[in-house]
Amino acid sequence: MSRKQHSQWEFGDLLNSESRKVYTVTNLNRAVKNLIENQLGSVWVEGQITGLRRQASGHIYFSIKDEKGQINCALFRGFSSNVQSLLKDGELVLIRGDVTIYEPRGQYQLIVREVELKGRGALQVQFEKLKSKLDAEGLFAATNKVSLPLYPNRIGIITSDSGAALRDVVNVIQRRYSSLELVLVSCRVQGDGASAEMANAVRRLNDWERNHKGSLDLILLTRGGGSMEDLWAFNEEILARAIFESDLPVVSAIGHEIDFLITDFVSDVRAATPSAAAELITEGVCSKKGFIEDVFRRVFRLVYDKASNLRRELNHSLHRLKQAHPERKLMASSQMLDELNNDLKRLIKRSIEMSEYRIIELNRRLLIQSPDRFVKRHKERLSWLLRRLNEASLKRLEACRSAYDKLHGNILLLSPENTLSRGYSITSDPRTGEIIRDSKRVQSGQTISTRLKEGEIISTVERNQN
Repeated sequence: MSRKQHSQWEFGDLLNSESRKVYTVTNLNRAVKNLIENQLGSVWVEGQITGLRRQASGHIYFSIKDEKGQINCALFRGFSSNVQSLLKDGELVLIRGDVTIYEPRGQYQLIVREVELKGRGALQVQFEKLKSKLDAEGLFAATNKVSLPLYPNRIGIITSDSGAALRDVVNVIQRRYSSLELVLVSCRVQGDGASAEMANAVRRLNDWERNHKGSLDLILLTRGGGSMEDLWAFNEEILARAIFESDLPVVSAIGHEIDFLITDFVSDVRAATPSAAAELITEGVCSKKGFIEDVFRRVFRLVYDKASNLRRELNHSLHRLKQAHPERKLMASSQMLDELNNDLKRLIKRSIEMSEYRIIELNRRLLIQSPDRFVKRHKERLSWLLRRLNEASLKRLEACRSAYDKLHGNILLLSPENTLSRGYSITSDPRTGEIIRDSKRVQSGQTISTRLKEGEIISTVERNQN
């Protein structure tokens, strides 16, 4: 026997008012919150931070997202300040939090309990830790740094022989100081063991200088740009200490201008790029050439400026001579006469146009002030006022009638007969007709009259209990 198929939209008896359960919004949010918290509890979620907001209260609100969705997160005050300071938009993080519902808005969120930075963020923490350690030990102190020689004869270069950084350095030096000798120590600049190779290269160049005095003037440590992971070999402690212990000045030229590494802080000089390092090393030699070129340029500039001044004076004199020529004055007078003639024609034309416009305007005003139009307009206003008067009279009469009916109803409501009809009575002295409002004024044996809605009762007071 086949089972009867139902559409997903055919709810049947579920829509009957007798069987359905109706939630308030608050109750539904609370039920969903309890369900989510009981089913999921604490979870780990990986994503990228977006929409970071730091509140004055110390709480932090943000969202984590991936390619297809995002989740709201709340990190409350008291969480690790170190991690708080590293939270930034765009950071990839791993978060442990409690899944819950924020009832006022009915949206689910994570209450953050633990944060782990991933990728660049984790490396940044490690970088800051090592930087603080080495700085505390004095490896970055300016007093330990050595000035570069102005006129180096031979330099040692530590980099990869296949990298673009070496080509950039060689090209700049050949262009600026072709007689400078280069000693290359090729080694890895990326990956495991690269920092140890570079540290060993620094020590080898220093040993060579000690064994052959005057053989080297400085060391250039360089490579091209890359991600923080690619450049991490330059953030290792072993390389930093080798640079600090070097007797030769060390120039660090790693990556791009925005890249700052441990080697940049511990070296004697930091260059923004490999090319900038080569220019810095050859600056002293080029400055001599530049001095001679500068003197030549200054002399040339003085001669050129003098000639230019004489040329301007000559042109000025010729201009003044041309301006003073009689033909120029005659031409100027003729032009001015033409302009005055044109101005006069424009004024006459404008005057005629204004007169015509005024005549038209006066005719229009005359038509507006016509007696027929005035009488017709006032008749219309009189009719309108009569209608207003009739309408106002009717409204006033209706208002008076309504007020009368209201007062009449209040009088009937407050009348003694109406009060007596509700079960109340009026007690008075039958001799004087005075209404008795206080029991103290009644004596034992006194005759009193009690008026009801229907009839009147005459009674004698046996005892007065005040």
